Amino acid sequence: MQRGSIFYPITKNLNQDFQMSWVRISRGLPNFTDGSATLAVRNPQTIPTGGQNFFEYVLEFIRDVSKTQIGEEYGPWVPFIGTMFLFIFVSNWSGALLPWKIIQLPHGELAAPTNDINTTVALALLTSVAYFYAGLTKKGLGYFGKYIQPTPILLPINILEDFTKPLSLSFRLFGNILADELVVVVLVSLVPSVVPIPVMFLGLFTSGIQALIFATLAAAYIGESMEGHH
Repeated sequence: MQRGSIFYPITKNLNQDFQMSWVRISRGLPNFTDGSATLAVRNPQTIPTGGQNFFEYVLEFIRDVSKTQIGEEYGPWVPFIGTMFLFIFVSNWSGALLPWKIIQLPHGELAAPTNDINTTVALALLTSVAYFYAGLTKKGLGYFGKYIQPTPILLPINILEDFTKPLSLSFRLFGNILADELVVVVLVSLVPSVVPIPVMFLGLFTSGIQALIFATLAAAYIGESMEGHH
């Protein structure tokens, strides 16, 4: 893409965001396989301590969220829910600790990938693919019967619901993270010493909550598609 093209700034921003996203993936996520985590410790102990204890706690937390929302068949979906939660959590925290545009890079700024609508839409679309896959795997083509339940009159509304799910997931996450970072940037520019610190701590809390909300809703949608209830 030539620099004279009007698409160059968009392409450049997408490339920067993609690179920062992979930094978060490679540094922030443990490997989830078959519902268990490969813990980031050299010598796992029978009685966990330190880092092993922390990662086992995180895994149990993700398992509880998955089981609560999906049900007894939650096991295969722990890796997906865990990856979503940890990626969003690490991305959000990186933006809260290093607010938007405070650290300048040669080709952009260091910021949370989740303050870009492209990233949040991609995460929401992955969730949509996951719950369609879950429903089709469990029920086959009978899965599409849900669109005419409890009455065929609701067919347009039921179809519209599947379009609004990824929209609400993506815009909720994008809006909250971007707004939080912009507030911190404004405060840093006005009062650079003490005032932004409490807001940054509040941002850490809300960033964790947003990751939990996204993961919980993703698990709930998967459970709904498998069970056929609302």
